[in-house]
Amino acid sequence: MNLKSNISIIIKTALDKCDISADVVINESTKAEFGDYQYNGIMPLAKVFKQNPREIAKRVVSQIEIGTIISKVEVAGPGFINIFLNRDWLSENANIALKDDRLSISKTDNPLKILIDYSGPNMAKEMHVGHLRSTIIGDSLANLSKFLGHNVIRQNHVGDWGTQFGMLIAYLEDISQDSADNLKNLEQFYKDAKKRFDEDEDFADKAREYVVKIQSGDEHCLKLWKQFIDISLHHCEDVYKKLGVSLTRDDVKAESFYNSELDNTIKFLEDKSLIDISDGAKCIFFEDSDTPMIIQKKDGGYLYATTDLAAIRYRVETLKADKILYVVDARQSFHFKQLFEIASKVNFSDNVVLEHIAFGTMMDKSGRPFKTRDGGTVKLVNLLDESISKAKDSINKRENYSDTDIEKIAEVVGIGAVKYADLSINRESNYIFDWDKMLSFDGNTALYLQYGYVRISSILKKYDGDINSCNISISDDLEQKLVLTLLKFEDTLDRVYIQSKPHILTLYLYDLTTLFMRFYEQNPILRDDIVEDIQKSRLAIASLSAKTIKQGLEILGIEVVDRL
Repeated sequence: MNLKSNISIIIKTALDKCDISADVVINESTKAEFGDYQYNGIMPLAKVFKQNPREIAKRVVSQIEIGTIISKVEVAGPGFINIFLNRDWLSENANIALKDDRLSISKTDNPLKILIDYSGPNMAKEMHVGHLRSTIIGDSLANLSKFLGHNVIRQNHVGDWGTQFGMLIAYLEDISQDSADNLKNLEQFYKDAKKRFDEDEDFADKAREYVVKIQSGDEHCLKLWKQFIDISLHHCEDVYKKLGVSLTRDDVKAESFYNSELDNTIKFLEDKSLIDISDGAKCIFFEDSDTPMIIQKKDGGYLYATTDLAAIRYRVETLKADKILYVVDARQSFHFKQLFEIASKVNFSDNVVLEHIAFGTMMDKSGRPFKTRDGGTVKLVNLLDESISKAKDSINKRENYSDTDIEKIAEVVGIGAVKYADLSINRESNYIFDWDKMLSFDGNTALYLQYGYVRISSILKKYDGDINSCNISISDDLEQKLVLTLLKFEDTLDRVYIQSKPHILTLYLYDLTTLFMRFYEQNPILRDDIVEDIQKSRLAIASLSAKTIKQGLEILGIEVVDRL
């Protein structure tokens, strides 16, 4: 349920009764004595009406109905309105959420077709840590949008076109008799091809010739190119499977997909009188910048910008997207600013929302971009394998597991640790990659939440009765605070969706888990001297807490385990 919407409607109704027209923004209170929510919009109204803000607040409060939803309202400070919610109403709605598979979270009444462009590896190399943030941020936003009822189109705009592919397929042809084995290590394959290109002039000429043949549709060269792309995509699929990401081969719309439309895109822009010639290149200039966007090089070659513009046309005109999110490194912000401006000028995107979901860089403890010890690029699969290995060491210190159990648990914990450490940081910020921190049982980590879920599950398993027959009935302030937090889940998801910031959800889940731990310490559940009705209510609160934690982690693409 959307708590804030309910409270906002009540405040808006009271303002209307006072003949006051104003936007209503409800804030969560930080201290119990300030109520559950607070409305602090009276101060600007006082300036407009030139009246004492407390007097206006008193008038508004007198029009607020006390009873079903609100138990008490009061004027505080210079004109704040503190709102206290009715425990019975909170209990009733918590029970509705408890019995509902979606935790009483409604689907949108206005479903959009949302296209999310994320991951985008280059086929010439294996996925590295630089692809991590785009992949998991994009996937979590796709999961959330789908959960909220939107029609989600996942798009993996992989780099599979360009001059380097002439070199790569020429080398692939030379070793075609065992190409699969040679391409097990794409990094080495690329280095070997480049070495051959630099040292063998005949091979270099052949590679350049193959570039032209690929672009002109030569059957033999395209066959080799497709073989290279197919094997390369298998590398990506292995990483996606290990990472628990929902991208599939069907979601791939590579650069080459738009190749046949590049000429049409240029003509379309020329017809709109947007293109100017500069040093032989076709460019688009902007009023607020001295840097143009080059659409076609002097030699006739196309650039990323050309492909991106063709992609927008396809996504808007063919896929009928209402909203397109580009989950791409913040260093590309200028490119997307220009791209979106062009799309707007030529009406590519009328009534379509284009957003660049920018993110910062993963750094090592020294504050430098994350690299191997010798300064090389860290393969993403190696990072994930190392996290699983370290997770195994971490959880083995607490309990003895069978070989089968430890492998499964370590994979869930290790992958979850990497994903959560990234998603728990404001995506616009750089962040420090720290193994010790991300695999800790303490603090805002995936392992802390997973352990919290296990602890709640253990409590529920020990109960002999039927959990489904238990109902929530709030009996003290701490229980009210926990139930209120649980009912804020939908508000939280809405904020994440609006801002495209998964760290809002991670912070909510951390606060929820921490609050439950405090609740469990102060409000015993299974102790023999606990009154049956109170025990059942606390079990129901525990059950709703576990379901909420699990659902939140699922949206983030993180699994839970049964024991830790």
